[in-house]
Amino acid sequence: MLKRFALTLAITMAATMPAFAHLDPAEHGSFAAGFSHPLFGLDHILAMVAVGLWAATQGGRAIWIVPAAFVGTMALGFAAAIFGMPLPFVEPLILASVIFIGIAIALALPIPTAAVAALVGFFAFFHGHAHGGELGEAGAWQFALGFIIATAVLHAVGIALGLGLGRFGGKALARIVGGLTALGGVYLAIGG
Repeated sequence: MLKRFALTLAITMAATMPAFAHLDPAEHGSFAAGFSHPLFGLDHILAMVAVGLWAATQGGRAIWIVPAAFVGTMALGFAAAIFGMPLPFVEPLILASVIFIGIAIALALPIPTAAVAALVGFFAFFHGHAHGGELGEAGAWQFALGFIIATAVLHAVGIALGLGLGRFGGKALARIVGGLTALGGVYLAIGG
């Protein structure tokens, strides 16, 4: 299983290389563009997988509450962008989400599930706003459905990663992955 996960992770990371770009919603169909958007940006992949990983390390009800909070609040951020609500610092806060969530996983602080859900929800609003801000001429609901499904898939990858790491190496491996995620966010923030 670990070999399959490593292969899946390698393929996912390769898909984020600069040669790949987000599909233009106006040119490539709104559902496909929405679905591809989170899959072709390292910042999105790191953040979405980290949300699932953090949920898994929290355990219990957090496994579904935390990703659901992210997806729901992301949809609200998307709607805010569609209706023209301006939001400052969208891209910096997306990068901050990668760093923050990675550090939270690495430190394994005992944070209640409701607080974790609120924290990821805060960042999710900015992720959703970014999706809505890049919509262009495409149909909003098809685009939204695409990125919501892709986000849920990335959360599921993070949950599977967290549960798998917990089985093979306890929380220590998850903490290392959290630290690496934070470092990835720092790398992206300084121009990577």
